[in-house]
Amino acid sequence: MKKLVILFIIVSSMQYSKAQELETILLAADDASLLTQNYLSPVMEGLMYSMNGGWATTAKVHKKFGFDLTIGLNASFVPDKAQTFAFVPSDYSFLSLPNGETKLQTVMSENDVETNVDISIPNGDGTFKVASFNMPGGITEDLPVNAVPAPTVQIGFGLPFKTDIKARFVPNLNFDDDVEANLIGFGLQHDLTQYLGPLDKLPLSISILGAFSNMKVTYAIKDEDATDNVIVNNGEAEFKMNTWTLQALASLDFKIITFYGSVGYNNGKTTTKMKGDYTLTYDVEDSNGNQIGTIDETISNPINLEFEANGMRATIGTRLNLSIFKIFADYTFQNYNTATVGIAFSVR
Repeated sequence: MKKLVILFIIVSSMQYSKAQELETILLAADDASLLTQNYLSPVMEGLMYSMNGGWATTAKVHKKFGFDLTIGLNASFVPDKAQTFAFVPSDYSFLSLPNGETKLQTVMSENDVETNVDISIPNGDGTFKVASFNMPGGITEDLPVNAVPAPTVQIGFGLPFKTDIKARFVPNLNFDDDVEANLIGFGLQHDLTQYLGPLDKLPLSISILGAFSNMKVTYAIKDEDATDNVIVNNGEAEFKMNTWTLQALASLDFKIITFYGSVGYNNGKTTTKMKGDYTLTYDVEDSNGNQIGTIDETISNPINLEFEANGMRATIGTRLNLSIFKIFADYTFQNYNTATVGIAFSVR
């Protein structure tokens, strides 16, 4: 699972990181879903906030048939409180931690130390299925900063009625026959200054923006460790993400420099599924802890999770205008504060 998360970030951000499997979390039976959700939550939420960034660097729209090509990078910083999660024994039916530990690292923790998790599942006849696995620490030591990145490449085009249409599109891409990814997004930005009388003579521009993005990533899970008590057959992880944002924008547009800002609302939903068949091997112990045998169980499509991120946002930024070449940077205040930098080629 840790490898899946890192590859997911690689696909969306072209970062590189070490790989470490966590399919053994499925040994946790009914507890596997909650444990996985707690572990992945920061990267899923952070990516949803990142995906909603960088849609506009000015409130001023194009003239009819004007266009721009924008290349940017959004990075949503993970709050300290999201780097760990509390392990509450009563939330789990079959799990325990050694030495009375009460916290586990999330995927976006700076601590990469693994924690052993013990499993004991009653069979109903006085015996127990037992196993253990290593819950991984965080991966941020493999990233430049403790943030969830999302690159953006988008095209904007001026329509009649002082409206811009924006599009983000990544066609179906394959990486080493294991990872497949695609992204599509659309936005509309409409000028409001035209309705405000003499204000349209000032360098001030006001507009409204709505945008939507959809991303899908699938990864083929291979059985790379024959000793981990989990046999994988036709394994696949699937991530589907939908995000939208609605913003009111204002900017002061001068010849050399633009100052811009916005306030608005973000929303995002992600589903994460682990598909395929998985054969799990447990030791069987009696009530005194003596091993009396082993047992194999096969489960299908074991993980189906949903993540949500929403809330208000406020952005401040500046853009340097060098003829048709633009350089911009901004910062968004939201649940996961987000920095955006990039360049654009714009013809008004």
